[in-house]
Amino acid sequence: MTTEPRRAPDTIWASTEPLTSRREYYVDFLRAVSLLVVVVFHWGFTILIFEADSLRADNPIGSTPGVWLLTWVLQVMPLFFFVGGYAHWIVWKKTVERGGGWARFVAGRLKRLLTPAAWVGGSWVAIGVVIAQFHSIGWLRDAIGLIVLPLWFLGIYSLLVLLAPLAIWAHRRWGPIVLVWLAGSAAVFDVLRFSHGQDWAGYVNFVVIWGFCHQLGLHYRLLAEAPRQVGWMLLWAGVFALTALTSFGLYPRSMVGIPGDRFSNMGPPTLAIVALLVLQVGLATLLRPWVLERLEASRRWAGFSELANRFSLPVYLFHTSGYALAVAAVYGLTRYVAPPEASAEWWLQRPLWLLAPIVFTMPIVTISARMMTRSQRARPVVPRGPERHDSERFW
Repeated sequence: MTTEPRRAPDTIWASTEPLTSRREYYVDFLRAVSLLVVVVFHWGFTILIFEADSLRADNPIGSTPGVWLLTWVLQVMPLFFFVGGYAHWIVWKKTVERGGGWARFVAGRLKRLLTPAAWVGGSWVAIGVVIAQFHSIGWLRDAIGLIVLPLWFLGIYSLLVLLAPLAIWAHRRWGPIVLVWLAGSAAVFDVLRFSHGQDWAGYVNFVVIWGFCHQLGLHYRLLAEAPRQVGWMLLWAGVFALTALTSFGLYPRSMVGIPGDRFSNMGPPTLAIVALLVLQVGLATLLRPWVLERLEASRRWAGFSELANRFSLPVYLFHTSGYALAVAAVYGLTRYVAPPEASAEWWLQRPLWLLAPIVFTMPIVTISARMMTRSQRARPVVPRGPERHDSERFW
């Protein structure tokens, strides 16, 4: 008796398909929490410095010893791009199953991201033009620039959406070798930038390093199913790599920009962001069983996760608007301006500047949500499968 020889898979990474084509609750949780952490960081750690004809933002990291270490946990944009990689794979898989392709995938993703962002940016530009007609405020342009600045990530994220099908194909074809090439390329471009004066190389790293974060997200299933030693390996590898990179004068210790530093690790991103992501993914992998257990056992945890996922992106898009309105309201009512440095008075006010922006942000979020809901109800809905609502809820 003969048996047909078993055909080997084209690649061992064929088994790394997403855990599910429906929602993966820990991915939802990481996405929402990462955005909310950025919001809290901006509200609580922003120092506004008003001058006659300019306005600039500072933070207490450069003037307060040891605070830079918080940025290794609170600078979570790398983790957001990591989550995006896995979420895009799920949406791409569902798009292909419904007979769609690149155009439908890109149109669906970008519409959900760029429409509200365009509304935010356009509204503040219009407000600035109107104010300029009646008042001459030297720092008005700077203020509007600071309000729309957090939208920077949407440009890079949109590019990654365009490249996501290619990234998924490369992952299926070469697996983790793609990560090695991206990390190695990031190091090469940093050498060109800092050792050879090639400033253009830093801008290439916007795509390479954030692409690395996105590409690592395609390995989420392997990380989720791996032994806990893998999580500890990533965590300590990230810690040691960041310590080495930032302790010998190569890169700043802070993962956010500090006035006075030679450059920022975020703009353009540097190899330190690669190490930061490895640290954060290791920590997220270790916390996954603990968080999932609570999401399944606790109504409060599940309710928080659901609420956070519903509002995290709108809150992120509008949080600087709410902060600006809070600053204007405090000044209009009391003529008070917060200290321009991280003094004792400034630190004592942190609870106020975590609560006041909420008062102004949430009404904007609520109004925008109602407008989006009315817009969706006005259009006929054509379902494309029984799981459409689940898979689309990632973004």
